[in-house]
Amino acid sequence: MADPGCGYRYSGLENVLEPWSPAAEQLRRQLEVFTGWRFNSLLLNRYRDGRDAMGWHADDEPELDPAAPIASLSLGASRDFRLRQRPSPRAGGPPPAGYVSASEACAPFNLELAHGDLLLMEPPTQQWWQHAVPRRLRVQRQRLNLTFRVVRPLPAAG
Repeated sequence: MADPGCGYRYSGLENVLEPWSPAAEQLRRQLEVFTGWRFNSLLLNRYRDGRDAMGWHADDEPELDPAAPIASLSLGASRDFRLRQRPSPRAGGPPPAGYVSASEACAPFNLELAHGDLLLMEPPTQQWWQHAVPRRLRVQRQRLNLTFRVVRPLPAAG
């Protein structure tokens, strides 16, 4: 879902824009009050069970505003959310406090995201870190992950 003109390519695929549903619009307004950011795009990932996973990546597509956070809301089954330092950070600005060279990098670590948990990934998270949702074969329930983003409007097709 997104505001008009805020298309988003995810994993190389152009997503079809859907208008905001009343429930998603209500969540967006609550997040705006909570975070101070007006999110203009929502990406939903469905994990049918623990076999569905997401590999290591950063949400750093060119359409995303690098100065804006990404708000990630988990619904359904608890799942692990792994974080690791990027093997080679993206250019742009000094490293954040606590960042160490690749040879001194901290080990990947885990956050368990349960039903209703909100994770706010502030900048420069995507520049310096990668995240993943690993397979967990014992998980039998579904999980929905709603990621609210600030997308730069795409130029008009010419």
